[in-house]
Amino acid sequence: MANVKFEDITFRYGSNTVLEHFSLNVESGTIVCLVGPSGCGKTTLVRALLGLIKPETGSITVGDRVLYSAQKRINVPAEKRNIGIVFQDYAVWPHMTVVENVSYPLKKQRVPKNEIRKRAMRALEQVHMTEYANHLPNQLSGGQQQRVAIARALVVDSDVLVMDEPITNLDAKLREEMLLEIRMIQKRLNATILYITHDQQSALQLCDKMAIMEQNGVLCQYGTDEEIILRPANRFTFEFIGVSNFIPVVKDGAQMMLDCGEKIAYPGEVPPEAAAGGYEMGVRPNDVVFDKNSPLKARVDSRVFLGSEYNYFLSLGSRQVRVQQSMLDARTRGIAQEGETVGIRFLNTRFYPLKKGAETA
Repeated sequence: MANVKFEDITFRYGSNTVLEHFSLNVESGTIVCLVGPSGCGKTTLVRALLGLIKPETGSITVGDRVLYSAQKRINVPAEKRNIGIVFQDYAVWPHMTVVENVSYPLKKQRVPKNEIRKRAMRALEQVHMTEYANHLPNQLSGGQQQRVAIARALVVDSDVLVMDEPITNLDAKLREEMLLEIRMIQKRLNATILYITHDQQSALQLCDKMAIMEQNGVLCQYGTDEEIILRPANRFTFEFIGVSNFIPVVKDGAQMMLDCGEKIAYPGEVPPEAAAGGYEMGVRPNDVVFDKNSPLKARVDSRVFLGSEYNYFLSLGSRQVRVQQSMLDARTRGIAQEGETVGIRFLNTRFYPLKKGAETA
């Protein structure tokens, strides 16, 4: 497998700029998830990689092959780019058997018949589907059909495998199983996979690295899931990945206050820029802990047990604060009851400029 390098990619639909000077280097043998809101340019970037659209500027390289270069006027046809793709809707032919579906790309390439069968069965072996070689798609589960689609992408010995929302149509249990399958396949083949999704949880479970794209097509952060979660590059990443609470902070004399309809003294440190005004504190629900000795008091509005954690909604003044309490913390600190007034403490807080148009509580 090979690395994928996007350099200075610009693409516009008429007057609408989707990508502008976009650059990203996907390392060989990794699973990289492109994550961002709808319309941020994820699909456009993949279409450029596949050769389905032509960027205005920049270059796309896979390994040592230049697939596209505006400057050098290189544009390798889509069918010669040697990139496998797995679609969201499986796209398996209903009238063909499993092995016929997997063999189809090789027939299009006019590969000799004896070689086709051998390579198709090898691809099915990689996804543990050899025993279903002669089944029709309607005899398979959704997860099995998706594995057939993956085998079909693998059969052409692609340099890179692109997966575009491949598990969206599966139920929760099958999604979990399919994520594990994709990871195991990637490990066996040392494959380079570009995985496109809006599902943050799937991305966190699957990826080696994540590329977070903002609505305007800007790459705002590229890194491991730990880097994304623990060291977000900006407010967009912090707010987009995971769940977050935001509370405006204001200065009242020498004291920093949380603006919760009523002003509540903030018992922590605030960076100098936030102390000047126009900022709000951000904190993740699992970084809000119960502490009976804390001067911050909130009312428990609701509590839901989710199996591995408790999910709470609290009222801090007129602000709603979400809290996620692990089972270990629940055993250590106790479980808060609905209607109870509790002390809370904020850990790992971040401060960002107040959003334009945002109103205080």
